[in-house]
Amino acid sequence: MSGMSSPSSRRLRLLLVGATGLVGQQVLRLALAHPHVLTVVAPTRRPLAAHPKLENPIVDFDRLPADAAWWAVDALISTLGTTIKKAGSPDAFRRVDHDYIVAAARAGRAHGALAFALTSALGADPSSRVFYSRVKGETEQSVAALGYPSLTIVRPGLIGGARRESRPAERLAMYALGIVGPLLPRRYRISPADRIAAALVDAAIAAVPGRRVVESDALAR
Repeated sequence: MSGMSSPSSRRLRLLLVGATGLVGQQVLRLALAHPHVLTVVAPTRRPLAAHPKLENPIVDFDRLPADAAWWAVDALISTLGTTIKKAGSPDAFRRVDHDYIVAAARAGRAHGALAFALTSALGADPSSRVFYSRVKGETEQSVAALGYPSLTIVRPGLIGGARRESRPAERLAMYALGIVGPLLPRRYRISPADRIAAALVDAAIAAVPGRRVVESDALAR
């Protein structure tokens, strides 16, 4: 996983939802630096640092303007995601991890986007008894139903990197996995944020036809 340039010489408009999160920040950095990316459209609640290649509409994700001209892009990347604790309830979690993502995917497709790269999770399954995994699986299913010619689903395990917000349980798990990780199967090791981001950016730019899943074992170091 390297963030290698696409063989295509086209310069693309790329839309990123989730630009302020751990993985989203890495995607934004890679996309803005990528020679095949002309513009990154990153709708956020609060302004991002200015960049010559960045278009940063300020939005309310509960009221996304589905007819806005900036949805007209070649490809979308979603790194949106939260936790039930941070969201405040299972319904609020589902609104972020399913509804917001599907709304963005639908708007992008309606404006002609051909590729979508989605951050999902290890164990995502719409029939899972685990609420988190079930929502992730339902999101994959809902996005797939929109008919993107190129769909890449990236399923990381525990995401590695320095977060802005405090997540004590996650830090403890990261510490434990850092010790025992080399003894575990690759799919259960830490998935570094930069490798997830590279997988997403590569997929969005290459836009290989069909549906492809990048599992956590391909992301582990």
